[in-house]
Amino acid sequence: MRAVKERLTVTVDPHLVEAGNQAVSAGRVESLSAWVNQALAEHAAKERRLAALADAIASYEAAFGVMTPEEIAAQARADRASARVVRGAGRSPSARRRRARP
Repeated sequence: MRAVKERLTVTVDPHLVEAGNQAVSAGRVESLSAWVNQALAEHAAKERRLAALADAIASYEAAFGVMTPEEIAAQARADRASARVVRGAGRSPSARRRRARP
């Protein structure tokens, strides 16, 4: 059984309408409405994740105090140091493109 949908009238930038129409033409989505629905669902999910992150930070800071810029920078350094390279040998995508050109 399909979920009941609501009809909606919106104003959209022309380049976004074109992007949706290209997705339909390429067969990546069944209709422009489906493309817009997917975009709205993805945006709503992002908003929920950001709200959850804000709640987590607020809870942490309520328990341990406000994070300082120094603590944030130290964590960023630790994250970079423990990151695992999965593409290339640490070169940026633009450096790889420059090297690949004849």
